[in-house]
Amino acid sequence: MSNQEYRILLVDDEPDILEFIGYNLKKEGFNIESAQNGKEAVAIALRFKPHLILLDVMMPEMDGIETCEEIKAHPELKDTLIAFLTARGEDYSQIAGFEAGGDDYITKPVKPKVLISRIKALLKRSGSSEIISTTSEDSKLITHGTLTIDRERYVVIHNDEKLDLPKKEFELLLLLASKPDRVFTRDEIYTSVWGDNIIVGDRTIDVHIRKLREKIGQDYIKTIKGVGYKFVD
Repeated sequence: MSNQEYRILLVDDEPDILEFIGYNLKKEGFNIESAQNGKEAVAIALRFKPHLILLDVMMPEMDGIETCEEIKAHPELKDTLIAFLTARGEDYSQIAGFEAGGDDYITKPVKPKVLISRIKALLKRSGSSEIISTTSEDSKLITHGTLTIDRERYVVIHNDEKLDLPKKEFELLLLLASKPDRVFTRDEIYTSVWGDNIIVGDRTIDVHIRKLREKIGQDYIKTIKGVGYKFVD
């Protein structure tokens, strides 16, 4: 599916936020509608049938958690993706969002490029049969869940936080993430990241993998004993 075929509903009680996010998503070609409160959001969702709803948590009358529960109660909307977009980052608030049926929890402020990458990752993960089209600029990004790799700027964003990785750590992560679930042997990693003419110690890869896991979490990179490593999406 192309971006134009995806319908996204924006829900926030602040008109400036609706306008700002809507502008950036429309620029990407998404089909956008907006609502300023929960009750309006439910009514529009029943008519608009969005693929994804970006939902603020703190709203008058009916907050985002209640709105999510109301939306999910409608059979025709039960498969709609819901991403909470909120300034509240407490653990209990995030847990409440996921328990209500949310698919993602994005903390404000968030850069438009990061938000768009998260949206595309959600839509792709939802089981669409085609890869979402990207602009030439976005093709420089690799996104898996909450992890975004910008190959041009040598920047990694994880959980909306910028990580400035050393060059070899970045190249190692980029190599693995470029082909999820493909097992890279230790020799392939040495050749691709360090080159044939560079002599490094036997534990060099292991040390770099350990440092990456400390920064992006333990779940992304899996050890294949006796063979090498792979990136798990």
